[in-house]
Amino acid sequence: MENQALGLAEAVARLTPSVIEVKRVRWRPAFDWLPVALKSSWMLDPGADAPFPVEGEAWPDLWIATGRATLPLSIAVRRRSGGKTFVVQTQDPRLDPSRFDRVVAPAHDRLTGDNVVTITGSPHRITAARLAEAAPVFAGRLADLPQPRVAVLIGGRSKVFDLTPDHAASLADRIAKAVNASGGSLMLTFSRRTPAAARAVMTERLSALPGLIWNDEGPNPLFAMLHFADHILVTEDSANMAAEAASTGKPVHVLPMAALKPPGKFARLHADLRVRGATRPFDGALESWTYSPLAETERAARAVLDAMGR
Repeated sequence: MENQALGLAEAVARLTPSVIEVKRVRWRPAFDWLPVALKSSWMLDPGADAPFPVEGEAWPDLWIATGRATLPLSIAVRRRSGGKTFVVQTQDPRLDPSRFDRVVAPAHDRLTGDNVVTITGSPHRITAARLAEAAPVFAGRLADLPQPRVAVLIGGRSKVFDLTPDHAASLADRIAKAVNASGGSLMLTFSRRTPAAARAVMTERLSALPGLIWNDEGPNPLFAMLHFADHILVTEDSANMAAEAASTGKPVHVLPMAALKPPGKFARLHADLRVRGATRPFDGALESWTYSPLAETERAARAVLDAMGR
């Protein structure tokens, strides 16, 4: 969630001189269950950042927030700043969008309203420049790997999808077969939602391939992997990973997950990405194709600045 808010903030900063300040908030467990209307800032956990300016400090020009925990604060900022702060909420807030100045929502959530900016996927921090900046740190481990270099982004269990050990083994075998057939190499990273058993199975079955499987030690190589990748494989359970991968302009192959219920919005997202030419279902072959990289975060930033100007 932080990457969504920060990604949009950084896109704004690329368009106009800006200073970005990050606030991380959470509520005391005793108050977290309360509805939005009943929450006050004094209920925040002592370890949370102070969300509002102290006396004598100016209100920010722009407030960008993501996630359920931020909703009461976003509404309060809009009221307490007296209109000095333009309030943007990303994701579907599941509240009336008119309570915010703008809502940047994924098109697959089907949220509508006069102040709603819909984009494919979610805002993120991926740009060609940022990937290039990250590359030198891992160049010694990735740059000389055999091509095609295949970046694999594995998600995990959610309300809609699961990654069982058996399914993980099947995916690993299909990935290994494709990489071996191409004579290339593997660059694999797991998400925090990847079950430990699935991670162990995939690591065991793929560790013989040339490349890198990140084990959570040291700096995260994700950006460098995307920079050096010739192909990107991403599991279908994450809107964030799919949108980030599609912003690179590289072929994105979507790996199936075990469905726990009808995929709904995920099916709509992946249909949108296929129509844009960014993704195709993984069929076991590392086919190449081209498309215009998604620039939805940039488009959302321009819409926010345009609305602020009006």
